[in-house]
Amino acid sequence: MPLSILEHLQKHIDGTLAPGESSRMAYPPPIAATLGFRLVAIEEGGATLEMRTDPSRHANPMGTIHGGVLCDIADAAIGTAHAVTLKEGESFTSVDLRINFFRPVWEATIRATAKAVHLGRTTSYYECAITREDGKLLAMVTSTVMTLRGDQSTGR
Repeated sequence: MPLSILEHLQKHIDGTLAPGESSRMAYPPPIAATLGFRLVAIEEGGATLEMRTDPSRHANPMGTIHGGVLCDIADAAIGTAHAVTLKEGESFTSVDLRINFFRPVWEATIRATAKAVHLGRTTSYYECAITREDGKLLAMVTSTVMTLRGDQSTGR
């Protein structure tokens, strides 16, 4: 019997996922390897991802970490947080994502911590704080997520 998404992700974090154990969520996603982020905490409606930024891989033309990298880690944290709220036969899609940047970042360990502000039957709203290792806020992200059911969730 497949694990719940929450059980699967918790075992992934703890390193206790046995061979053959799975859930309906493929984790980690390919983008995690591309950017180098990893899941460090999960709960119902909340998730924290962490990564070490590297200007040689993640910089924009000005030499700071590209804003898209921050958007991506926040989007992944929000999506992971929402995935654990889904029931069988449900999927989701992002409706919007807004980011406010507060300070640049170069080489650092950053964390994206997403929390549900409102969990609705169809529409949910999340906030995600992106911080560096000293606790300084780098960016704040908000996102509306739509839960899909029936034919809308097919193939997702």
